[in-house]
Amino acid sequence: MSPLVAVEDLTVSFGKHRREVVRGVSFEVAPGECFAIVGESGSGKSVTARALLGLTGPTSHTAASRLELHGKSLLGHKDRDWRRIRGREVGFVLQDALVSLDPLRTVGAEIAETLRLHKYGNKSARQKRVLELLDAVGVPEPPLRARQLPQELSGGQRQRALIASAIALQPPLLIADEPTTALDVTVQAQILELLQTMKDNGTGLILISHDLSVVSRLADRVAVMREGQFVEQGAVGEVLANPGHPYTQALIDAVPATHRKGTRLSAQPPRPVHEGRRRTTFDGVVLQAEGLTKRFRGPDGADRTAVQDVSFSIAAGETLGIVGESGSGKTTTARMALALLEPDAGTVLLGGQPWSALTESQRRPRRREISVVYQDPLGSFDPRWTVRRIVSDALPADTYPDAETRRARTEELLADVGLGAEHLDRRPLLLSGGQRQRVAIARALAPEPALIVLDEPVSALDVTIQAQVLDLLADLQDRLGLSYLFISHDLGVIHHVADRVLVMRHGKVVESGGAAEIFDSPQDPYTRQLLASLLVAEPTPGGTA
Repeated sequence: MSPLVAVEDLTVSFGKHRREVVRGVSFEVAPGECFAIVGESGSGKSVTARALLGLTGPTSHTAASRLELHGKSLLGHKDRDWRRIRGREVGFVLQDALVSLDPLRTVGAEIAETLRLHKYGNKSARQKRVLELLDAVGVPEPPLRARQLPQELSGGQRQRALIASAIALQPPLLIADEPTTALDVTVQAQILELLQTMKDNGTGLILISHDLSVVSRLADRVAVMREGQFVEQGAVGEVLANPGHPYTQALIDAVPATHRKGTRLSAQPPRPVHEGRRRTTFDGVVLQAEGLTKRFRGPDGADRTAVQDVSFSIAAGETLGIVGESGSGKTTTARMALALLEPDAGTVLLGGQPWSALTESQRRPRRREISVVYQDPLGSFDPRWTVRRIVSDALPADTYPDAETRRARTEELLADVGLGAEHLDRRPLLLSGGQRQRVAIARALAPEPALIVLDEPVSALDVTIQAQVLDLLADLQDRLGLSYLFISHDLGVIHHVADRVLVMRHGKVVESGGAAEIFDSPQDPYTRQLLASLLVAEPTPGGTA
């Protein structure tokens, strides 16, 4: 069988000095085969994939001995040639759905645009196809979601909508760049089943992923990429079971699912941490939530309960993990804990004192006691600001009143999260994903809080950087006595970081208890379903789990 894609000696460089980010890469993908590329951020995975779509950018230089799709060379293609290929011949699923989807256009219109550009049927046929696609990728209530804007959907629902757009025309090749990064385990399993079905029907897949469990489930062959080169390539079962390169072994060792709290995931030793001048501390319970309820009105005018009667507490130095599907109410609960969202019912106490019941002017002096790290740090930073300004802006003015003390404390905080002085004057766009998340953690530490809310803080990071960030959070908690409210769809991460776990579904808590108790002896059928969906990187030949 002739290959669907054939790449030999691919090199991609940038700028007038031709800085190479991909060097000597070769691979083939047959119809019905999944070829995975794994590696750290900046290793060249995405650039390799984008070279097959002519999306490496105007300052790039692409060269290869062979770059073919369906036996036809892609070398020398112009923009008009690439536009004919994108969508119809090659589908592309990007990692960052919020950036990829037009914020001013409904999700349904976004998917229909792909169909319209390639002259698929009339308007009615396109609308019907949009609903079929949303249903196929597991988006609940497709008629409603099709009328909503991307920012009105949960992160997982946005990612599913992006996948629906990529597969709308059933292209023979699908490039999926971290397609399950923002998805909870049950929906992840559903998306992988969808991709497996496409593969079984003859679609070729190129999978870019930092999640070795996803690779072991779906891929037939895998290449491990480092610094622009493939350091190892072969059948997925052989590479994951018997890695031949030390870097591949390091990737496998960094997976958190098999390590309980207290086990280091990275080779980096614990780093010293600066105490700060006026760190907030509480004895006993740091945060207490009782009966939290929140409703939202949808575009159809109907009220929907996002969170119903949720109660929990977090003790000093403790990590409470909240896990559940996309749309289960995890982030809404976190926003009420932060007093960024007013509950319709229920109360939140911070340090034993009223918190949610206060006016914002009354809360403002106490804001330093609780901080937050978001899933998407790039979206939470002002892109015009330097790292220095991002971190120093969060320092309390009464504790660090002058420029010299603020400069010194900013440098201490960056050192605490593993960044050097060379990062101070960089802007967010010039940082890697892992570096941006470290800056977000430094900013959260700046007010010297007692509690940090972490909303999917490692979901967008590759496995080795994720391991370093999780170790960093553990070191900070150990040395500063911090409490964490840790939101994640990743059961493996929750298993590693949490002391206690809250399992949410449809806005309600279905089970809560100690992490060992929840993971070893789940009582609720939904919790058992979640754990059954948890993929572990156990290599199996042929890409089946």
